[in-house]
Amino acid sequence: MSNIRIETWVLGAVSTNCYLVYNEDSKEAVVVDPAGNYPFISNKCRELGVTPSAVLLTHGHFDHMLAAPEIRRAFQLKIYASETEDAMLADPGLNLSERFQGMPLGFHADEFVTDGQELTFLGVTWKVLETPGHTAGSVCYYIPEERLLLAGDTLFRESYGRTDFPTGSSSQMVHSILDRLFVLPDDTTVYPGHGELTSIGYEKQCNPMAFYR
Repeated sequence: MSNIRIETWVLGAVSTNCYLVYNEDSKEAVVVDPAGNYPFISNKCRELGVTPSAVLLTHGHFDHMLAAPEIRRAFQLKIYASETEDAMLADPGLNLSERFQGMPLGFHADEFVTDGQELTFLGVTWKVLETPGHTAGSVCYYIPEERLLLAGDTLFRESYGRTDFPTGSSSQMVHSILDRLFVLPDDTTVYPGHGELTSIGYEKQCNPMAFYR
């Protein structure tokens, strides 16, 4: 039985899914898309007895990264994101924090990830998949050994991310979902940036994007 566990917390003004992925044995954890409320995230880590070793961002919108700087400071860890997305992370206009939060936030990632790169956290391999569309630098994180995909705002249950914000592209979204995600095993569990869990097999049957195949 796998020792990898995932906690899902719905945080922030637009109900964003923040994921804590951790190894039950080693107590190492990775925070994916810390949507805000650093005190809550910190308290939950303490309750679980886990220590975050990295923050992984799927993209640069404010609702996926608000608590990232506080987590970085508190746990002395690195923030990972696509280099393409770093300009958005640093610009309150592009990351929409100014528009929707009224509190401008900008920072830079510590480590840049690239398509096909393999990261090792929690004793397993995380593969980076570039999936532009929602934003130019959107990425998903795929853990083959666990058959799980952290999809950010690229793929939702029976839906997909909007493409009308800065750097979004509907044509790139079609390519990302059909050619990058729908080629994964059908039994891959999808952890989206908003809403319920789903699977690649289900989305190939029920997602509107399937009609483009």
